[in-house]
Amino acid sequence: MNGAAIGAWDICLPVLLPMAATVLIGLTGRWPNLREAVTLITSGVLVYLVVGLIQPVFEGARPDILLFEMMPGLSIRFTVEPLGALFAGVASFLWIITSIYSIGYMRGHHEKNQTRFYICFAIAIGSAMGVALAGNMLTLFVFYEVLTFSTYPLVTHAGTDEARLGGRTYLGVLVFTSICLQLPAVIWTWYLAGTLDFTPGGILEGTASPELLGALFVLYVFGIGKAAVMPFHRWLPAAMVAPTPVSALLHAVAVVKAGVFTVLKITYFIFGLELASTLATGEFLLYAAAATILIASLVALRQDNLKRRLAYSTVSQLSYIVLAAMLANELAMVGGGMHIAMHAFGKITLFFCAGAILVAAHKTEVSQLNGIGRRMPWTMGAFAVGSISMIGVPPTAGFVSKWYILIGAFESQQFIAVLVIVASTLLNAAYLLPIVYVAFFKKPDDEPQPNSHRGSIGAAARAPHGEAPLSVVLALVATAAGTIILFLFPGSVLTLAQQIVASGG
Repeated sequence: MNGAAIGAWDICLPVLLPMAATVLIGLTGRWPNLREAVTLITSGVLVYLVVGLIQPVFEGARPDILLFEMMPGLSIRFTVEPLGALFAGVASFLWIITSIYSIGYMRGHHEKNQTRFYICFAIAIGSAMGVALAGNMLTLFVFYEVLTFSTYPLVTHAGTDEARLGGRTYLGVLVFTSICLQLPAVIWTWYLAGTLDFTPGGILEGTASPELLGALFVLYVFGIGKAAVMPFHRWLPAAMVAPTPVSALLHAVAVVKAGVFTVLKITYFIFGLELASTLATGEFLLYAAAATILIASLVALRQDNLKRRLAYSTVSQLSYIVLAAMLANELAMVGGGMHIAMHAFGKITLFFCAGAILVAAHKTEVSQLNGIGRRMPWTMGAFAVGSISMIGVPPTAGFVSKWYILIGAFESQQFIAVLVIVASTLLNAAYLLPIVYVAFFKKPDDEPQPNSHRGSIGAAARAPHGEAPLSVVLALVATAAGTIILFLFPGSVLTLAQQIVASGG
């Protein structure tokens, strides 16, 4: 399929297909096997459709469709360009893996309202496709908001007071940042430039004073709450009350990636690298991203709850991409684009492992994981791979993207950014490697003790043994393997990331 052969339906189908699938998922809700088959088939077809869009992008095509125009400069438009193709490819592929994982997790954990879960998940993926393929800021904003509201029922899935409180925080922070910060920035951009279309090199050069454009940049970055730049990060740890597949959706597949993707889009396609590099507030935003990286890593060190530790790790890792955007040079942008994919595979692996531990061993705290690698070697082996990727050590994908961001920092002579990346790498190791160590090298807390037979029998009877359901283990092994494969063969991801800043977008 080449650029000329791609029609309107080819571009719209990746957005419409998951949305349409919600009807079939709802109708088959009484038959779980059929319902989950619909989810798996839909996710497989979505990957096929997205691959069909990506191939022409490799060849230089930029398929585009204008759906309708409300008034001059305000339209709903889809465009397939390298950054969007990269995000769409990651989100669609990981939907398959997450769906496989969800089947084992939701059944193994005996979750209620599973049909609602799969419906909302499909809407969220369709919204992520809309964000990825948006041809202008208005289209992106619409799907960005649909993504927020479609994931709210997933966050509050458990129906407990704690889940409802977490959901209020989730919705409150994301809606506040969107309506009070991002929407005014979108309107202001349209007022200044007369258009919201994404244009390589930007649309704002010369439209206002540097001071006003700098203020607009700040509105955008903090208004994109899904990027979780402090202080607008609290929604992310609060959302950890959700089931683990939802955490995977939030942290790897759709929500946070939609946030940092949007930061990269506005930096390159609304402001342009040349303008962004000259704005005084760009330096302030770089320091805000650097502070988020370090502070979130320090907070992660103090968390005993495994999912909360991983949540603050995500807050930190996301700001690598924001930092890359604020460096405003081509190497850093390439690194930021790659980190969308590289972080996705490593972090989804870690959350998959956390869910497997909950299902199989009923443990949620880091302090409970002594010796768990002996009874769950596949899970904790995958956790080790994901941890190494988060740290950024070969042979895992995280090394590749962090290397490009680091070189971009050197090129910009932003040595504070260099120091932050180095320091955060050490902090990443400090909050992740001890988990791997205690899992494999400490004795289990419930291991039978000599000279205490009655207690030993009781402990042994209570202690769950073995791995989580097969579909859960297959999913986490697949993403861990993907983390290594992307290090060994980064070609497709690197090519798309390089094309982001190539001539013509």
